[in-house]
Amino acid sequence: MIDTYDRPGDAYAEGTYAGAGTYAAAFEDEPGKRIPKAGAYAAAGVGRARAEYSVLEAEAKGPNASAGAEASLTGVAAMARAEIASASAKAGPVGAKLGLGFDTGASIGVDGLEAKFLGTGISIGPKTSISVLGSEVSCVVM
Repeated sequence: MIDTYDRPGDAYAEGTYAGAGTYAAAFEDEPGKRIPKAGAYAAAGVGRARAEYSVLEAEAKGPNASAGAEASLTGVAAMARAEIASASAKAGPVGAKLGLGFDTGASIGVDGLEAKFLGTGISIGPKTSISVLGSEVSCVVM
């Protein structure tokens, strides 16, 4: 939450989308850029809407697929995702996602350990979550 408490409000919606890229950020006094990190991603789908303000987020997606990898001072992660549809909401430390998806991948770092196979898995650490076929409930305790 320290990286988003001062995030300004933003919302968008789009029909079909596709994108790929790389990123790197370090020690900038902006939301999402305070902790050094670098990564690559690719995503494509049909229908996506997202809104965010401070520590609040909501998102809905239609059929989509994505893959990404990230390395930062706090850990490493790699995940491939394929979803038929999903809707998620997050308020500070508590989040929920309802959908049908097949996430497969892992992450490890100071924020814990996450492992998923075909949308089912767990995350243990400050963020604890349980996922079953793409639906998830999570809580961040710091």
